[in-house]
Amino acid sequence: MKKNKLIDHTLLKADASPAQIEKLCQEALEYDFMSVCVNPGYVPLASMLLAESDVRVCTVVGFPLGATSTEAKVLEAQIAVEEGADEVDMVINVGKLKAGLDLEVFTEIREIREALPDWVILKVIIETCLLTDDEKVRACLLSRKAGADFVKTSTGFSTGGATVADVKLMRDTVGSDMGVKASGGVRTMEDLEAMVKAGANRIGTSNGVAFFTGKKGTGY
Repeated sequence: MKKNKLIDHTLLKADASPAQIEKLCQEALEYDFMSVCVNPGYVPLASMLLAESDVRVCTVVGFPLGATSTEAKVLEAQIAVEEGADEVDMVINVGKLKAGLDLEVFTEIREIREALPDWVILKVIIETCLLTDDEKVRACLLSRKAGADFVKTSTGFSTGGATVADVKLMRDTVGSDMGVKASGGVRTMEDLEAMVKAGANRIGTSNGVAFFTGKKGTGY
């Protein structure tokens, strides 16, 4: 796959303006990225701007803490898809996973998967920086069992982002037939290549343009 098609061009900051989202979409069109990743409130705008292209619209659910109710996450995901989202990145309830409530974590992922059309890509953000290796493995296995398409390292809004070691662990856990998305802290083309070598087949970053202009990114 071409490197540009690995990238979910991302802007999830609380103060992101409509003008910034328009710029994000224009950049995604110019560089032919896989998707833009925006907060749910900007899905209609991004969907409109990208309607005549193959750049997908990705959004986030239960973001960034993952601590909202399952019912709220399901509805948020359904509305986003109705408004034009092609991909949904949901945050698990990290506290429940750490408490050993694996069935509740599985059930939530499964309910969101079943509430969405089959063609919608579902990614599960496990927030690796808050988990032990055992917890990361459990989160990945639960996500795979629940029918998710990807596991994703991070929101980019917690204590750390993607690491090569975490991406490798996630890839080793889910096998070759499930996606692994590395997000947070991927700031150079070298970072991207290291993540891909470790097993990532999608990169969430706000630095995509910098990768292709020879600059070092400074964002998410």
